[in-house]
Amino acid sequence: MLFSELLSRLGQVTGETPRHLASDPELQGANALDQATPGQLSFLERGNALALALDNTRASAVLLPPDPDLQAIATAQGLAWVALKDPRLAFAESLDCLHPRKPKPAGIHPTAVVDSSATIGFGVHIGAHVVVGEACTIADGCTLHAGAVLYEDVQLARGCEIHSGAVLHPGSRLAAQCVVHSNAVVGSEGFGFVPTAQGWRKMPQTGLVVLEEAVEVGCGTTIDRPSVGETRIGAGTKIDNLVQIGHGVITGKGCALASQVGIAGGAKLGHGVILAGQVGVANRAVIGDGAIASSKSGIHGEVAAGEVVSGYPAIPNRLWLRCSAAFNKLPEMAKTLRKLQASGPKATSQ
Repeated sequence: MLFSELLSRLGQVTGETPRHLASDPELQGANALDQATPGQLSFLERGNALALALDNTRASAVLLPPDPDLQAIATAQGLAWVALKDPRLAFAESLDCLHPRKPKPAGIHPTAVVDSSATIGFGVHIGAHVVVGEACTIADGCTLHAGAVLYEDVQLARGCEIHSGAVLHPGSRLAAQCVVHSNAVVGSEGFGFVPTAQGWRKMPQTGLVVLEEAVEVGCGTTIDRPSVGETRIGAGTKIDNLVQIGHGVITGKGCALASQVGIAGGAKLGHGVILAGQVGVANRAVIGDGAIASSKSGIHGEVAAGEVVSGYPAIPNRLWLRCSAAFNKLPEMAKTLRKLQASGPKATSQ
């Protein structure tokens, strides 16, 4: 694909967008700036540490921020370039153009097992060894890759994609354009047991798991259904690999949960919450809209909307940074304290 043709497909590019076509190179792919080879596209964001690599890159074309100095360097290097407000977003769009996905053909593989009571929409692809249980509903344009398993009473709205090895348990409800990656489990029984004199008595988990529109669930992630009611993941939420979401959890729209996040049952997340890797959220904790928790934070209570927290237990990020700086000085402070105690007046005995 010619660079000029690619530009015509990018949403940020208008007739007035600054650009330099150079030789209008033919692009076969894309790569990082310091790893790109001729025929590849790359990108650079403002303030990126790879700015120095622009002098030595072998890429044929680059997506740049609106920075005249970077544009001058690229021109001097003979690179084709375009200046955009959000080069990273344009790079994502470019990857779609350079590596378009081939849709799976509609049809049911002969080795698939589909219950006769299931409802299958138009243009659905059901791959090898897929199992579709009783009373399932699969809407138009869904794709079930090889080995996916849908228990009974699972509903998929249009355009959902279930990858190999994923399992959807009874009561799973997926809205349009949801994606569940390999070995994820949606709707598994929540960890509910009642203590008795004879031991633990299992609490039946009869509720639903609802994924709203365009939720994406990473590999190996588990989302539990509750005893009653529902576990609900808000529209547009993106969940990384190896995340555990307990029974009865409710998230708002557009949340982002990084790998190894663990959310205990009954917790509530507002809209646009970001939890970095290995964040733990306690039972029934409440996190406000737009809050951010840095890696390994432990949230036990309430986090206000827009707050950035860190540490265990989680405290405001600025306070945590000050505490972290003081932590490195503790040995020296302890030594000073011992000296002061040794040189001070001796306590009188009573």
